[in-house]
Amino acid sequence: MVRRRPDQRSREGLNAHRGQRVRNWARRHHRHGPTLIGVSETSGRLGPDQREAGLRRAQAETFDVVVIGGGVTGAGVALDAASRGLSVCLVEKRDFASGTSSRSSKLVHGGLRYLEQFNFALVREALRERRVLLETVAPHLVRPAPFLLPLRKHYERPYIGAGVLMYDILAGRKAAVPHHRHLSHRACLELVPSLDPTALVGGISYYDAQIDDARHTVVVARTAASYGAVCLAGLAVEKIVVENGRAVGVLVTDRETEADDSFVVRGRCIVNATGVWTSDLERSAGVTKPLNVRASKGIHVLVPRDRVRSGTAMILRTEKSVLFLIPWGDRWIIGTTDTDWNYDLDHPSASASDVRYVLKWANSVLKEPLTEDDVVGVYAGLRPLISGGESATTQLSREHAINHAMPGLVSIAGGKYTTYRLMGRDAVDAAAVELGRTLPPSPTHEIGLLGAAGHDTALVTLAKHAGAAFIAPDVLAHLVARYGSTASEVLDVIADDPSLAAPLPGADRGAEPQQKPDADEFDTGHRALTTGGRYLVAEAVHATTHEGARHVDDVLTRRTRLSIEVDDRGVAAAPVVAKAMGKVLGWDEATVERQTDHYLARIDAERLAQSKEDDASADSARRPIRDLRLLSGHA
Repeated sequence: MVRRRPDQRSREGLNAHRGQRVRNWARRHHRHGPTLIGVSETSGRLGPDQREAGLRRAQAETFDVVVIGGGVTGAGVALDAASRGLSVCLVEKRDFASGTSSRSSKLVHGGLRYLEQFNFALVREALRERRVLLETVAPHLVRPAPFLLPLRKHYERPYIGAGVLMYDILAGRKAAVPHHRHLSHRACLELVPSLDPTALVGGISYYDAQIDDARHTVVVARTAASYGAVCLAGLAVEKIVVENGRAVGVLVTDRETEADDSFVVRGRCIVNATGVWTSDLERSAGVTKPLNVRASKGIHVLVPRDRVRSGTAMILRTEKSVLFLIPWGDRWIIGTTDTDWNYDLDHPSASASDVRYVLKWANSVLKEPLTEDDVVGVYAGLRPLISGGESATTQLSREHAINHAMPGLVSIAGGKYTTYRLMGRDAVDAAAVELGRTLPPSPTHEIGLLGAAGHDTALVTLAKHAGAAFIAPDVLAHLVARYGSTASEVLDVIADDPSLAAPLPGADRGAEPQQKPDADEFDTGHRALTTGGRYLVAEAVHATTHEGARHVDDVLTRRTRLSIEVDDRGVAAAPVVAKAMGKVLGWDEATVERQTDHYLARIDAERLAQSKEDDASADSARRPIRDLRLLSGHA
């Protein structure tokens, strides 16, 4: 038999070949499943009862470490510290992942573009973390994903090809994904029929990984709680308490009470993991040499999956950085930008010019241009970049920095989402110095997050669960893809009340788009991160009872992603979510209505901001509708 080269195969053959490559790699390299050290899969709840118990502890105890910030960095610090035997309290003024950690490109990657900056150490570090996340820490939340890098000129092949080869080399011999391949012009067009044939001469296919960033961050916080950490959202730090020149605690206000109750959470070491707020918090404590953190805005748009026919994600080189086109359920996520942001840090806004910029670069390789009418969702986030005086944010390092800001206070900032675990490890090592203690090495590279243990057999195992009788098999697959083995918790909710198996309004359009895109033919051997937004009412209840959700916005923006995935951005689902949450949290009808109205007002403000031409105008449109936790006496 004559064996054809991969770039001579049909598009279907290419996709089947790619899926088999991933499955072969998985069999060779996944020797053992992830393990949970010292905890059970039923621990780590962040419900109302756990919050009340945590508040009592926060007011009564002196913790080894108090972490400020509930993004992925702060949650990673809390997990690392708790798993090394320290007592921990994490406080977050809004919701877990409410800042940068829910607004990334949703990739776990080494950062191919950093090779051009000769930052080999950062890329190697991130690629090794990619493997740890895929194989051990979060195999239920992270998926391998193929990318096509189109080549616009023939002379780019040796130059860019050498870079991608280096990318594979830096990943190590036991990388968790297949190596890159060079593709001909014809093979690229077969793989991505929507490409403009005149926009490229060939391409290179390589692998990285995808993640639901907000879900992952919440699971990291839950896993930290399973190790004994107190994790409290809705506690705003008013100031760092300093006694005799040493940080000894934080004065917090409980934004979930009408009285805005305040008290001091005391700690032997305070870790400032507040991202773009790092420098401001250090200055407020009287730190003389704070970290210089600059906020870089990145925006993404979502368009229907059938608008781009492709069997792979894509990465495009722009004049400043790179642009990603990433499959996300029945949508494409397209982004990002990289510009200074000097306005409201709590609610960064995308402008009309931002959206046009993203579409312009996507259209540079597409046969059928995308328009603003194709845009379903938009989100904007802020990267906390460590600045050494560079004029452009695109030139700033993505490495993280530790600052022993003052006795008892450690700050950590910068870094990439992918390297959050290393940031947590390094911050706790720095805290150990402040504590004057010798700690055991960080074990987090061996700790599977909640839902990891048994995730690969969960679909079969949970089919026998009582709650599974009330949902279709593909909906069960949706739950396992999102929760791993902790999908059993959602099924428990359904078993208790089968009516909660109903889909949220606007989220029942099904897994398939109106026209099945070629990308759906692609098979990595792993479940997709989303299955078209089929979220259940039970998931809203579970988010409230297990995942710390306290507001409608928490559920529609971070526990689910309806705020960016559906045309109405979750407006139809808002009253249903409010009623479901209200039954758990004891809301009266007025509170249910207030929660719903606030979410609708937020969506209107975001849409208005996205119609403005510049950052200043967009900020003015978005700023008036603030997170309820940032308003006094809202509860």
